[in-house]
Amino acid sequence: MSQLMWKTLALTPAVVGMIVFISASVKAAEIPSDSEGEKANVALAEVPRFVISAEKSPVNQQLLAQVKTDENNVLENEASSQNSLSQITSVSQFSDVQPTDWAFQALQSLVERYGCIAGYPNGTYRGNRALTRYEFAAGLNACLDRVNELIATATADLATKQDLATIQRLQEEFKAELATLRGRVDALETRTAQLEAHQFSTTTKLVGEAIFAVTDSFGNNDNNNTAFQSRVRLDLQTSFTGKDTLHTRIAAGNASTLALPGGTFEGTQTFNLSPNTNNGAAIDWLAYYFPIGNSQIYVAASGAIQSDYVPTNNPYFEDFDGGNGALSTFASESPIYRIGGGAGLGVNLAFGSGNSTFKPSLTLGYLASQANNPSPGSGLFEGNYAALAQLNLNVGDRLSFAATYVHGYHGAGSALFDAGSVTGAVVGTSQANFVGGGNPYESNSYGLSAAFKPSDKLSISGFLLYSDITGLGVNNNGEVWSYGLGVALPDLGKKGNVLGIFAGAQPYLGSVGGDRPYHIEGFYKYRLTDNISITPGIIWLTSPGQTQNNSDAVIGTLRTTFNF
Repeated sequence: MSQLMWKTLALTPAVVGMIVFISASVKAAEIPSDSEGEKANVALAEVPRFVISAEKSPVNQQLLAQVKTDENNVLENEASSQNSLSQITSVSQFSDVQPTDWAFQALQSLVERYGCIAGYPNGTYRGNRALTRYEFAAGLNACLDRVNELIATATADLATKQDLATIQRLQEEFKAELATLRGRVDALETRTAQLEAHQFSTTTKLVGEAIFAVTDSFGNNDNNNTAFQSRVRLDLQTSFTGKDTLHTRIAAGNASTLALPGGTFEGTQTFNLSPNTNNGAAIDWLAYYFPIGNSQIYVAASGAIQSDYVPTNNPYFEDFDGGNGALSTFASESPIYRIGGGAGLGVNLAFGSGNSTFKPSLTLGYLASQANNPSPGSGLFEGNYAALAQLNLNVGDRLSFAATYVHGYHGAGSALFDAGSVTGAVVGTSQANFVGGGNPYESNSYGLSAAFKPSDKLSISGFLLYSDITGLGVNNNGEVWSYGLGVALPDLGKKGNVLGIFAGAQPYLGSVGGDRPYHIEGFYKYRLTDNISITPGIIWLTSPGQTQNNSDAVIGTLRTTFNF
């Protein structure tokens, strides 16, 4: 090894290449994702950074800028670096390293001359990560071990005394950091063993959401008092292969819909959807996702809705009826996804390559509302059901379209937009939901939806719905219409915040006279912390119940959501 190389190692692209290598090859000890492990991981990540002090060169300027990266990015990068590394023999094996990169020559030297670089299994190098002084020390030690190995097996004059003196100086320079790092690893191994001995499960993690909501309505015919309601969901997410997920969700709540003139459906908010169990716990969703090739399969035994597996094209408003999207069920997704629910099967079939600008896919599904009932006229195929087909098209990452068709059968007394609940609807007017007048009927529904994100700070989405209702045994036919348009401003005022404005017509029966039931909603989700958000909002409903004589209703809500 020539003197020129070791002089270069002082602060030239070779050392820079070694630094980039270290950020991709040094792995932190794996820590379970509970509070003990997270504290240990943060402690390891918050060690002092290694800042190179040398003459001002473009290489060092880039390094200094990288070192000043936000601490949160470092934590995220360290979490992503848990993937296994593999030794490579040529720098050309890296798909994200180009000959024009400023550190290319350094990487080439370390890879092809000294075999001192490892990459990720997917062929990437990820050389833009920030790194800590401890990471640099550990990576440097790995390369020095390789150098010592070459020296020990060399048959020629590989290194001079000056080279060896440089190696010794570098080892002494990072002696304290290496000792500290060894101590930290030992401590983490001890904590890991203790946590593994007391962990809940090796395959299951708990994801929870709790909602506190204060809500009231205002108007000439208001019959409500101010209510303080709640809902809690605990989702046990189990994976058996690393690519599949079994959801076992337990819910409890005490929320009820507000009483509005002409019916209660139009004022339904997302936290009203779980059954009012008076805070008694119940399993409200049991479903399993797993892949087959490029397809995603969804099997649900209970509590499924169409949007569990169908793209809704309503970003920032849709939150799977959770507490971080729109306030109302109407604004969260097109009512066509409220037709049918319960138990069944869904599949997403993807076409084309992953690198293509146009990404078409086909979604198919079948959900039965009374699948658990073995009585005549019920069950998986003879009771209420909805069969769905949707063609999806994504153009890049900012534009998406969908065309949807749903065919449904609805037994006597069933609502059209009941999301699988035979006892009542969750969106739209009474006339639109009970076209059959209490008799069985069939529905053929057609929907269009689109979402456009011209920038990271603006999202526009909308939908159109038409349902053709045919009465069975009686001449109770009708046409149901609905449409809506939403504008969202993400990260307004702070990262994670969302300002949303949505307007449209809730599902209404076209043959009925009177004004259309327009819905105008505005909300602002303010992110207090990573786990807590507060969302004040207001919903203005015109002609509730699709009746001209009913006064407008104004609903005010203050929703606080805890995610854990």
